[in-house]
Amino acid sequence: MIPNATCKNWQAAEAALEKYYLPIFYGLEFVVGVTGNMVVVFGYLFCLKNWNSSNIYLFNLSISDLIFFCTLPMLIKSYAWGEWTYGNELCIINRYMLHANLYTGILFLTFISIDRYMLMKYPFREHVLQKKELAVIFSVAIWLLVTLELLPIILFINPSSGSNSTSCNDYASSGAAQLNLIYSLCLTLLGFLIPLLVMCFFYFKIALFLKERNKQAAIALPIEKPLNLVIMAVVIFSVLFTPYHIMRNVRIASRLENLRKSDCTEVIIHSLYIMTRPLAFLNGVVNPVFYFLMGDHFREMFMNKMRHYFKSFTCFRRCTHELMCLFRKK
Repeated sequence: MIPNATCKNWQAAEAALEKYYLPIFYGLEFVVGVTGNMVVVFGYLFCLKNWNSSNIYLFNLSISDLIFFCTLPMLIKSYAWGEWTYGNELCIINRYMLHANLYTGILFLTFISIDRYMLMKYPFREHVLQKKELAVIFSVAIWLLVTLELLPIILFINPSSGSNSTSCNDYASSGAAQLNLIYSLCLTLLGFLIPLLVMCFFYFKIALFLKERNKQAAIALPIEKPLNLVIMAVVIFSVLFTPYHIMRNVRIASRLENLRKSDCTEVIIHSLYIMTRPLAFLNGVVNPVFYFLMGDHFREMFMNKMRHYFKSFTCFRRCTHELMCLFRKK
């Protein structure tokens, strides 16, 4: 048995994590994530003239991340104040949108890995999977698939009302635990594990392709950077998403009535689960840096556009200043 003092420490930690850890972490994610993804969205809309399949997937990914970040202010306030003040309907919508972002993001990242392999295999975009029209169809299909895939989650999210306050419980802490666990395991398999395996397969194919190209080249080509990016993509994906999915299912399982467990064990599990939640959604902050600003010439394109606007603004200010000086002389 866990000593009572240790149990009280975990109970205090659980309360502190919800009151301080989640609002602070979500607040940082909101500020950085909104800024980064807004730069990407406006960069694509105003800087990019010729779109390809990669741009379409990446643009949808940034839109998905922005939708998620729009849900954070309400969560930040509710965790900091210890109550939900926006009504039951907004609670369900908020939790639904949060998970919709998670699984659309995972699928778009998976399709990006496929598209990047196709780009290396067919650099002139001659394969049918590299067509813009098909990328649009796949993107719409991803949004529809995730929408249908997450419809059952609405049945499990049930805001609870106490004597003095209302709380918007997270998905793993809501609904009938037995049914919820079955659905969560299916969602983990279809929404995370299968896309993870597909992503690993295509990034592995990319790594093999780069090594083979290096062997065949008359002069050794520097492949360390693209290989490092491939490894980083898989590591970031796995490190951010895996702990959340493991602890979510463990958290739901800990609520099963037929499992023998102490109250303290449930508190420890819940505390660890809380710690993994912001990490999973940290992916939306990393995406603009890793997939946009470091690739597809987006950084150069965006900086050139900013320099153009800056020069135009500087010229406008100089002309305005000269005109003012002329008027003053008269």
